[in-house]
Amino acid sequence: MGERKGVNKYYPPDYDPRVGGLNKFLGTHALRERARKIDKGIIIIRFEMPYNIWCDGCKNHIGMGVRYNAEKTKVGMYFTTPVYEFKMKCHLCDNHFVIRADPANLDYAIQSGARRQENRWDPTQNEQIVPETKETQKRLFDDSMYKLEHGCEDKNAAESAKPRLAQLFNRNEDVWADSYTANQKLRADFRKRNNELKQTAANDNRLLKKSSLSIPLLPETEEDNKMASLLSMKLRPSKSISENTEYIRKKIISMSSLPATNFTRKKEERAVRILSRSKSDLGIVTKRPCTGTGLKETVKKPKLEVEVSLVGDYGASSDSD
Repeated sequence: MGERKGVNKYYPPDYDPRVGGLNKFLGTHALRERARKIDKGIIIIRFEMPYNIWCDGCKNHIGMGVRYNAEKTKVGMYFTTPVYEFKMKCHLCDNHFVIRADPANLDYAIQSGARRQENRWDPTQNEQIVPETKETQKRLFDDSMYKLEHGCEDKNAAESAKPRLAQLFNRNEDVWADSYTANQKLRADFRKRNNELKQTAANDNRLLKKSSLSIPLLPETEEDNKMASLLSMKLRPSKSISENTEYIRKKIISMSSLPATNFTRKKEERAVRILSRSKSDLGIVTKRPCTGTGLKETVKKPKLEVEVSLVGDYGASSDSD
């Protein structure tokens, strides 16, 4: 198919080879829509996200490997290496973020519109390949003794890593000796995990529907389980349902059958104790009548109250006219 691209082009009858190529004759560019801003030094390319980022517009997470149509612009030089800048639009909102190449650190730097999810590490700690600096490269090129010492260090590192590499190789052979059994175990684990995720999602949806909420629920943690157990112990009633039922049953049995009386067993025992006491225990003192000769009973007659009248009684008067 590739060899026919150059010969299967349509040349119109008025085509003049002296003008130049077919694109120049038609006034188009070989990149078509990707070169619509070529006059501004911008080319549209397919850019792949080099690491995980957070969009500043919608606050959503964008994973590494997501591809965008980006505007590629040359903004400078690092020695003889061109520095390019890429501008693209978030697919979840109207925000734009700009990412610039960083040849000095062999990385990409975010200029605006997003922030990087920090999960970087020191490659020397993981025994990864670390690129040599400019000074080291120049010294290796100029100093033969330094180059020999550098090579000896690499050989010593390779010799020290051989036992660990042998262990990894043997472990890989033991695990994957029977690829069918290993694949079967992995698929069983994946199937079990998938069922657990489905059950968790169903429980979350049931809880959200019951609570009339529309928020995403985070997975359970050990701290959440401890807090829930403490709250359940704090809010638990002092008596269980069976104990409350037994208490109500005994209370009903001890009540009187007559609605007008409210005479319980305790009140009955208290009344019996009160009735069995003597008068002196109750504080009652009886006075005996005195019958001696020296003492006479004096009975005081009640005084008659004289009523005062405003009308005179002249019938009983002895005076005459």
